[in-house]
Amino acid sequence: MPTSDSHFDELANELEGSGASAGSMFGKRSLMIQGKGFACLKDDFLAFRLGAGSDAHTAALVLDGSELFDPSGKGRPFKDWVAVPSAHAEQWSELAEAALLHITSGAFNTK
Repeated sequence: MPTSDSHFDELANELEGSGASAGSMFGKRSLMIQGKGFACLKDDFLAFRLGAGSDAHTAALVLDGSELFDPSGKGRPFKDWVAVPSAHAEQWSELAEAALLHITSGAFNTK
């Protein structure tokens, strides 16, 4: 049975041609482009920086078990990020591509 780590590895390989690479963010494995993180693996969830209010953000939040990403675990979630459980790993690729587009389009605010 594939693990969250193996799904992450497949995704990292898949996105390599887009200029994305594996890295570290919040002390966790992440996907980066141009020094900016757009996906972060935490436990059995992969969190995606989709942009609050975007269609992809809204669609990700309705997936069973998904939630706003709280990397510290202290009740301070990031509004632009959605953590999606590995039960929906078949959708991780589409969500990663949406997050990558969000980052590379300059649509996110760096403040």
